[in-house]
Amino acid sequence: MAERGCPLEAVPLPAEVRESLAELELELSEGDITQKGYEKKKAKLLARCVPLIQGVDPSLQVENRILGPAEASAPAPKQPKPRPSNARDERFRSDVHTEAVQAALAKYKERKMPMPSKRRSVLTHASVEAYTPPDTSSASEDEGSLQRPGRLASAPLQSRPSVEPWPEPAIQGSSTSSSASSTSSHPGGQPAATPSAAAALAGPAALARVDLHSAPPDVTTGLVQHQHAYCERPQMTSVRGVPRGCRGSVLETAGGVPVNSRVSSKIQQLLNTLKRPKRPPLKEFFVDDFEELLEVQQPDPNQPKPEGSQMAVLRGEPLAESSWPPSLLAALQQWGTAQPKAPCLTALDTAGKAVYTLTYGKLWSRSLKLAYTLLNKLTNKNEPLLKPGDRVALVFPNSDPVMFMVAFYGCLLAELVPVPIEVPLTRKDAGSQQVGFLLGSCGISLALTTDACQKGLPKAQTGEVVTFKGWPPLTWLVIDGKHLTKPPKDWHPALQDAGPRTAYIEYKTSKEGSTVGVAVSHASLLAQCQSLTQACGYSEAETLTNVLDFKRDAGLWHGVLTSILNRIHVVSIPYALMKANPLSWIQKVCVYKAQAALVKSRDMHWSLLAQRGQRDVSLSSLRLLIVADGANPWSISSCDAFLNVFQARGLRPEVICPCASSPEALTVAIRRPPDLGGPPPRRAVLSMSGLSHGVIRMDAEEKLSVLTVQDVGQVMPGANVCVVKVEGTPHLCKTDEVGEICVDSSATATAYYGLLGITKNVFEDDLVFVVGKLDGLMVVGFRRHNADDVVATALAVEPMKFVYRGRIAVFSVTVLHDDRIVLVAEQRPDASEEDSFQWMSRVLQAIDSIHQVGVYCLALVPANTLPKAPLGGIHVSETKQRFLEGMLHPCNVLMCPHTCVTNLPKPRQKQPEVGPASMIVGNLVAGKRIAQASGRELSHLEDSDQARKFLFLPDVLQWRAHTTPEHPLFLLLNAKGTVTSTATCVQLHKKAERVAAALMEKARLSAGAHVALVYPPGVDLIAAFYGCLYCGCVPVTVRPPHPQNLATTLPTVKMIVEVSKSACVLTTQAIMRLLRSKEAAATVDARTWPTILDTDDIPKKKVASIFRPPSPDVLAYLDFSVSTTGILAGVKMSHAATSALCRSIKLQCELYPSRQIAICLDPYCGLGFALWCLCSVYSGHQSVLVPPPELETNVSLWLWAVSQYKARVTFCSYSVMEMCARGLGAQTAALRMKGVNLSCVRTCMVVAEERPRIALTQSFSKLFRDLGLPARAVSTTFGCRVNVAICLQGTAGPDPTTVYVDMRALRHDRVRLVERGSPHSLPLTESGKILPGVKVIIAHTETRGPLGDSHLGEIWVSSPHNATGYYTVYGEEGLHADHFSARLSFGDTQTVWARTGFLGFLRRTELTDASGERHDALYVVGSLDETLELRGMRYHPIDIETSVIRAHRSIAECAVFTWTNLLVVVVELDGLEQDALDLVALVTNVVLEEHHLVVGVVVIVDPGVIPINSRGEKQRMHLRDGFLADQLDPIYVAYNM
Repeated sequence: MAERGCPLEAVPLPAEVRESLAELELELSEGDITQKGYEKKKAKLLARCVPLIQGVDPSLQVENRILGPAEASAPAPKQPKPRPSNARDERFRSDVHTEAVQAALAKYKERKMPMPSKRRSVLTHASVEAYTPPDTSSASEDEGSLQRPGRLASAPLQSRPSVEPWPEPAIQGSSTSSSASSTSSHPGGQPAATPSAAAALAGPAALARVDLHSAPPDVTTGLVQHQHAYCERPQMTSVRGVPRGCRGSVLETAGGVPVNSRVSSKIQQLLNTLKRPKRPPLKEFFVDDFEELLEVQQPDPNQPKPEGSQMAVLRGEPLAESSWPPSLLAALQQWGTAQPKAPCLTALDTAGKAVYTLTYGKLWSRSLKLAYTLLNKLTNKNEPLLKPGDRVALVFPNSDPVMFMVAFYGCLLAELVPVPIEVPLTRKDAGSQQVGFLLGSCGISLALTTDACQKGLPKAQTGEVVTFKGWPPLTWLVIDGKHLTKPPKDWHPALQDAGPRTAYIEYKTSKEGSTVGVAVSHASLLAQCQSLTQACGYSEAETLTNVLDFKRDAGLWHGVLTSILNRIHVVSIPYALMKANPLSWIQKVCVYKAQAALVKSRDMHWSLLAQRGQRDVSLSSLRLLIVADGANPWSISSCDAFLNVFQARGLRPEVICPCASSPEALTVAIRRPPDLGGPPPRRAVLSMSGLSHGVIRMDAEEKLSVLTVQDVGQVMPGANVCVVKVEGTPHLCKTDEVGEICVDSSATATAYYGLLGITKNVFEDDLVFVVGKLDGLMVVGFRRHNADDVVATALAVEPMKFVYRGRIAVFSVTVLHDDRIVLVAEQRPDASEEDSFQWMSRVLQAIDSIHQVGVYCLALVPANTLPKAPLGGIHVSETKQRFLEGMLHPCNVLMCPHTCVTNLPKPRQKQPEVGPASMIVGNLVAGKRIAQASGRELSHLEDSDQARKFLFLPDVLQWRAHTTPEHPLFLLLNAKGTVTSTATCVQLHKKAERVAAALMEKARLSAGAHVALVYPPGVDLIAAFYGCLYCGCVPVTVRPPHPQNLATTLPTVKMIVEVSKSACVLTTQAIMRLLRSKEAAATVDARTWPTILDTDDIPKKKVASIFRPPSPDVLAYLDFSVSTTGILAGVKMSHAATSALCRSIKLQCELYPSRQIAICLDPYCGLGFALWCLCSVYSGHQSVLVPPPELETNVSLWLWAVSQYKARVTFCSYSVMEMCARGLGAQTAALRMKGVNLSCVRTCMVVAEERPRIALTQSFSKLFRDLGLPARAVSTTFGCRVNVAICLQGTAGPDPTTVYVDMRALRHDRVRLVERGSPHSLPLTESGKILPGVKVIIAHTETRGPLGDSHLGEIWVSSPHNATGYYTVYGEEGLHADHFSARLSFGDTQTVWARTGFLGFLRRTELTDASGERHDALYVVGSLDETLELRGMRYHPIDIETSVIRAHRSIAECAVFTWTNLLVVVVELDGLEQDALDLVALVTNVVLEEHHLVVGVVVIVDPGVIPINSRGEKQRMHLRDGFLADQLDPIYVAYNM
């Protein structure tokens, strides 16, 4: 560049390097060395000063920019450094940035990043257009880099780090889909498969990479030994078991086959990328246990500070006192009458032909006609529609400057205020709502347009122009000649002198996307034209070619206003012509011998790309080439490159005049041509890191992250300029400080129209260098980064291959109280997934290295899908809006929250454990009671004789069959609502006898044998249950396999039969056939089943004697169920516990033989089984049985049954309630017509083993209020494995209470009550009343000491109906003995408690219960097994899931779990697959904001993938196994870096 004669400031190279370079040049000139050898040696030498990667093509410059309005600047250096004689300076080349980027990337070669995985169908993202020509819709505010003639910009292969996205698939060593090289990590951290074993399976491929696959030791568990319990698995046939309390990372399935390692190896890669955390050292500060203080980042004490003296105000030269006309309109009148034939404006069509030349005479006469029409011919109810000073919208396309100019001056002549805006194309243009706000705030009711434009606007059915989104109602006036009225001879407009009245309003869009109108007065308008004329040296009758938008900014100021003052002929080049022929402006300069041209650096860049074949153009006529975005730091490369190529075509270097402008200050500064007395142009090299701290350091030590800027000339004539601090009160900056430029001049705008508050702040308050626009400023931590600089760095990473230049948006979003940088780019349709991902990961590394700032999110969208600004370019604020609303639809996303979120609260340090005794003392001192409560005493409640008599349920049934034989106990309904079977006391007794006889005779079972009952919900199941009791067998109820899904459901049935050691299976004929079918044989060998008896046609036989247990503690039945953590556990229920359970429920719900209750529950385990099979026989009430599967064909069946049988008490599950809320919510009126009336319901209880789902119960209550459902009827119950019924609301007693607790305190196991609606509040509702005979205490999970009311702890229960223990396959009850026989470590150490495995707390309320005591409410918070230990705190998955579901309307369901300390979020997408990637950023944001957690992996799956058990609870551990075994078929998996 120096050879071109541009005055440069050079960086002195060390003397020895300069000598060696001189020798090299000599060798080259004498032919002793080849050009290639010279380049190689020279690069080696310079690498010490500028680390240059070999082979990087210097033409790879990619400093393209996106620019926003309003600027920050740096005042000029006072003394330029002397230039050394050797001017071969590496630092000023425009492509130094590319080399910086390549050098930065070289450092990162080794780091592997896990590539996101995407389902193939999502890859074939149809882009809006198949292919876009290079750069056609490149940004209007954007210039590009140059590709020098004859050289293609391409990156060398060796500069690309070899990211291998997938580990090579190992040779399959098993028949499953899992790859054999995965090793299972046992809690001790030893890989289960040794490398030799893996190698034996998988050959050398696995051996080479076994370290990559081995799952990292799971730090989430503290388990030392392993135990294989069993679990039901919807997704897989095999089973894995983990004992309670351990969230172990057991990767092996039961067959010893390792799970697929593809997922876990990616997670390993992810962990590797996180090993070097970016966190700044944490400052020590006091952390209250309650408050999680966000880390307050301290400013770096070593950051550079401004050291210069206070700057002086720069004063422009005075405005020359020449004979200016008194106003712009006077000038128009003068030229229009004196020189009517002089050309004013030439309009071109898209082929570049001149379609019309407007003369000054025509402009004057047509403007007069329009002014007359506007003032006199438009009426509204005989009132003139417009009066002087009214605002009028000007809606003209970019291709019609002639009509725009007539409209603009017509309005000025009529004393109206024109407001030029873009032509709206659709009802929902980018930013159109904000334009509507501007029109509304300006009070605009009339829009002027042309005939052609009006025809093209979208129309309503009436034929009128539609009302655009957010716009006020407008009258559209077409101003083509035939619609205007010629004024009478005696009519003349009032040409007033330029005064303070508003002349026109120019719109400006801010960083946030809001649009404001900048009002310019007549005086400012004239002063601006005068100062531009003086600064640019315009003279009368010159020709100017204008490529810019004539409606605003420099295009308006030069091409429409100043041109009139000087009778200039403007040749206006429409955007469409530039797209078709980027050389058109140069050709027009040549054709019209134009003296001046008005362009942006983008236009220079485009013409460079297109100029190859052109020989005959000459730019020698130009004396002034105004670069409107010259303040953009990266315009320098376009200017240099353009000069380089066109100097040979007559372009003189001094002709290029960059200028800086903003809507508020209009033109701030412009470089003067030397013939007007301007000093020679200069440039500065600034340290980017210095700039980020707001100071100017001319020569940075680090040679990579620098910014070269060119001056934008001197201050405008008649203006004073200073630089003030951006934040706080506006003090003058020091000479080496970056601040905001303030202009004091008669030529600036006067106000934001209608916005007094902001106006006050903005408008009343030698060379200029500008380093960026304030609107593009992003403050991250304490440092400022310019969006434009970040774009340039991104483009320097192998540009043009993967993304379109000029279609990159960089903006910041606020997450967790700090700005986070987001980069969005349009991806080329031909870029492959791997390439794009690699480009993205390299962009992250480059930005991290050069700007020392982390990118929060990088998204690639399909070509042509980003919202466009009117003249090309990206609409950044609209892009940001779409990103935040989840409407961007990217095709690739990379999130890096781990690196950039450095202000998370400190992880909680566990205090050295406080002993249980100190806890009690502490609570006593604090006046808090110990958290314990109990239901009513049983002994007072009923006659002990009767209780003794009914110790065994078989006795009760015989007694009922004898005393009330015809009393109906059960009614079973089908989907149509008809009764399919009933059972009276005697019928049930006789059926049971038959079953008992069959068991004794056919199956030859003796007392104590276990029998599996595999029945659909119904009366047969109940009869079989009592049949087993009659002959002393132990029944085990098992859900039958699903005929359509045998492969998944049959193994579970087989497993329960095996684990329970059942000697016989009782079932129906249909299910027996199913078990022995060919389909079933594929999953389970039919010969392995025990004896199978069908009870459909058993002979009528009586048993000789009904078995009577020798003691109440004899086993009555086994209750098997799968916990939400995927553990299959069977509990033993003795006869005494069974009767006690029935008695408690009878008392709580007031059940008598005259009552009817409706039950819609699964009858296989827990409270559902007890209510379905036991309670009716014990209490004698009639049960209306509604099998939940029938609701799939008739959703309203349950509610209809409740209404039909006038049930006072009804039970259902959450899944049933959800089905009704979803399926019947809109049909309440239809149900009322059918006669459904729920006013009979006293209590409707949801049977569950989880935290009450408040949102669901409340919406259910609201929805069915119209059907008479009482507001207080809906309540919940609570039971668990050790005790199936701890709480039931019952019919008496106070209503359930709801409290709001602080979610942050819960994470520390504290309970702090807050007001409803306060931040971080979580509503919890009481789980029903504690049953009679039940005692509950809250105990510390580790010390087992009793806790106070304000603590969250494990719920322990003591009651006569506790189960007596686990029944497990290996008989290892020892491991879980403490679940059933725990004792407190302090206080009451005698009582034996059962541990529920649930966390909760007790709270004494103001209500009184039946006995007159104050009521103690029990609140269940969640299962202990499911809690996530993260950052030293305890999180409940449901809380994180609730936040995630709220994040976007397409998220149907969500489940979270941890894997090796990473938080994995699985979301079900209820929408198009193309929208899947929108969710990644939203999910990450919401979890950060609300829970202060960084999400490690986001998995997006189809609806219905998250497994749910029969109670409607999520099976998160199954989901985790399915994810790790790669069985989910996810739409997208994003690994957050």
